[in-house]
This record gives sequence, structure tokens and C-alpha cells, in this order.
Amino acid sequence: MIDRIRDIVPEERIFLDLSERYSYSYDASFGEYLPDIVIQPSNSIEIAQLVKMANKYLIPVYPRGAATSLSGGPLPVEGGMVLDLSQLNKKHIIDRENLLAIVSPGVITAEVHKSAEEVGLFYPPDPSSSHVSTIGGNLLENSSGPKGLKYGTTKEYVIGLEVVTPTGEIIRTGGSTVKNVTGYDLTRLIVGSEGTLGIVTEVILRLIPKPKARKTLLASFDNLVDSGRAITRILSSGILPGAMELMDNACIRAVENYQPSGLPLDAQALVIIEVDGHPSAIEEEIKQCEELCYQEKATNVKVAQTEEERAEIWKARKMVSPAITQMGPTKISEDATVPRSKIPEMMERLKQIREKYQLNLVVFGHAGDGNLHPNIITDKRNIEEMKRVEDAVSEIFEAAVSLGGTLSGEHGIGTLKAPYMELELGKEGLLMMKKIKEAWDPNNILNPGKIFPKPGQTKVVLRA
Repeated sequence: MIDRIRDIVPEERIFLDLSERYSYSYDASFGEYLPDIVIQPSNSIEIAQLVKMANKYLIPVYPRGAATSLSGGPLPVEGGMVLDLSQLNKKHIIDRENLLAIVSPGVITAEVHKSAEEVGLFYPPDPSSSHVSTIGGNLLENSSGPKGLKYGTTKEYVIGLEVVTPTGEIIRTGGSTVKNVTGYDLTRLIVGSEGTLGIVTEVILRLIPKPKARKTLLASFDNLVDSGRAITRILSSGILPGAMELMDNACIRAVENYQPSGLPLDAQALVIIEVDGHPSAIEEEIKQCEELCYQEKATNVKVAQTEEERAEIWKARKMVSPAITQMGPTKISEDATVPRSKIPEMMERLKQIREKYQLNLVVFGHAGDGNLHPNIITDKRNIEEMKRVEDAVSEIFEAAVSLGGTLSGEHGIGTLKAPYMELELGKEGLLMMKKIKEAWDPNNILNPGKIFPKPGQTKVVLRA
């Protein structure tokens, strides 16, 4: 089989050494799985040939982008073949006339942001990892970020794809038109499928005009639940901010310890609110947001007066994830999401879970769309504590679903959330997804071990 692979891909893009394979055994989530071989294809024809061979010999195939996944999306849980798609990064076209970007999946997301803005256009999805994550990975996880509140997730901007199917055919879905209702919407089906239904080799993205202006404020609260009420109050007032971000006290202290930014250490919560649009409209909206925050017991509200002040506010938020990793060697990142009206109640539930299991649980995230990121900082070598972490994670998911929410707002299911799929979808809903997977991938070779729980698996196990 290796000789056959060498007929398809040059030797210098095939990795068999143990040290090389270990470099592909992990992502940004939890767990390590060693692949048998790593290959860097450079085009869709090579990928199609490799997938056809994998079907013949029943070899698991794991497509991999920049491995920034927080749910185990690219992990080779059954060994087999990892396809490193970083070489598929040559195409990057901005079609200003049609408001489109046509890109290879290995293009870094921040590069699309930059090239679009250079011609006065805007690509809204902006995950925190955008400076390193790829468009292909964002697409298959249906990523979003702070701007998801107003502008939606990646699926709203993908209108066409070139895809290698799980049986090795090359197909195109959608196209370059904004309207397209010809047959089933296979584009939407592939977006968010976490690499289980196809390997994306080209993407057509919809762009929009760049907002003319933006205003940002930072509000401090003495109570986490009060901050949640302020968020829901602003949203129900008719204002739709471009972003609404939340940081709890543990996040604030971690950021100040990691890179001092002048944040109030006594605040129990900080809320960042940004409005964008026409200059005169946003002046009125930011003032109204300030007033509503004070009405919901904000202790201080600072409106950025310059671009430098705005950047400083966002810098603090961007520092949260690297800062909290300094609090312990193991970080369990979740993104349970609830309806906006349930944000205060979910915050209260998270507080109860933290106290019940005596864990270092910090909360931040895109609170404006209910997408909270409860992170548990622990040490995987502490077996007793990891057992409590597993129980806490289960309760976080149960709380989100019981409040009408979902297991994941943007991180995906991968390996970590698969045991809870039936909790949200029900037995029949999960069965319908399995039928789609079986129809597309009859030999179950494409990213096996993801999304669907193993028989009898009802709970995550994080202990070695």
C-alpha cells in the first residue's frame, strides 16, 4: 500500500517516521492518537486517488487543517492515514464585483479577512484562532466567533464547494450565485460535518460590504448574573450589536496576571459590547447600551474614544485563552450554548457546578448569542479530580440542553461530545444522521470515530 501511495504522492510529502507521526497525533483538545502514515496531498486529484485506495483496503482517512479543533475533530482515533491539507493553499481570489472570495481550504482565515478588507469588503466569521486556523477547518466545524451574534456563522457565507466524497469522487456543490435552489443543499450539509462527509478542496465564500464605523465599550459588574441580565436587556431593546463578549472574575485575574491590561480585579464580570454600522446610528446605540448597563447595576462603563482604546479592550478578551492555560496544565474547553433569554439562568447553573465539584471553572465567551465557554483548568494526572471534571462536564451539557440549548455553538462534536448526542437529538434524530453518514460513506473510512458515540457510550471519559 505504501508503494501505491508513492505512485500518487511524491516521497517528500509522505511521513512514516515515529517522530513525524507524533506531530499529527494531537490537536487543541484532549487526547493523543498515533496515525500509521501522514500524507500531504497538493490537489483534489491526489486526494481522490488516496481516498479510492483507502476504500479498497478499508484504511481510515483523517483530513487535517491547522489542528486548532477544541473537540477532537482531526484526531486519528483509529490510526490509518492523516491527510495534511496545509499544501492546498494556493488559490486566494477576491472577486470584488460579485462580492466573493474563492479560496483553497488551507488558506489561513485571517488572510481572507485582510484581503477582503483591502477592497472594502468584509468576511464576518472570526474565531479566536483565525490567525492560525484554516478556512477548511472553519468550514467543517462551522466556526463563528464574536461577530456571530449579528452576522451568523460560517455556513451563512459558504455558497459553493469542490469536494472529494468519501468514495473518492470529485463533485461541486452550490456555485457563485447568492441564490441557488437546485436540488438538495449539499453545501449546507457538508459545512459543519466535521470531515465525515467529504474533503473540501475549494471554497466559494460570500462577502459583504465593510461596516463604515464601530464603537466599543467595556462594562464592569459586581455580579455575574447581573451581567447576563444586561446582555438580554440590550438585545431585547432592539439593538443588535456586532459583538457581546463576557469574562468572569477568574478570566479577569488570569489576564492581569498573564499580561497586565488595567482590568478591574474586583469585578465579578466584564462585558464587551461593540456596535457597527452608520456613524450617526452607532453613536446613539452605544450610548443606549451604556445606559442599559448602568440600569442593570454595572459599576463602571468605559466607551473607547480612539481605535487604540478599542484595540486595548479587545486585546484583553483575546488574551483570555492563553492566560487561563497558565492556571493549570490541562484545559478542558467547552461551548455549551443556550437561548439568549436563558443566559442568566445558565450562568447560575455554572456557578452551582463549580461549587458542587470544587473545580477551577472559568467562564467567558460570546454571551450575546448564548454561546458560553465554560473552561475547566485541571491536571490530567490527578485521577480523582479528573473524575469530578467528567461529572461536571456531563452536568454542563445536561444544563444547556435542559434550558433549550445545544451541546456546541461552534467547537463541534468530535470525540469529546459524541456521548451526549442522543441527549439533544433523541434516538431517532441521531439515527437519521447515521443513515446519511452510511449513505455517503458506506465503508466508514472518512474521519471515523467522530460525532457518533460508540455503542453503549453515554458519558465522556477524560482519564487515561
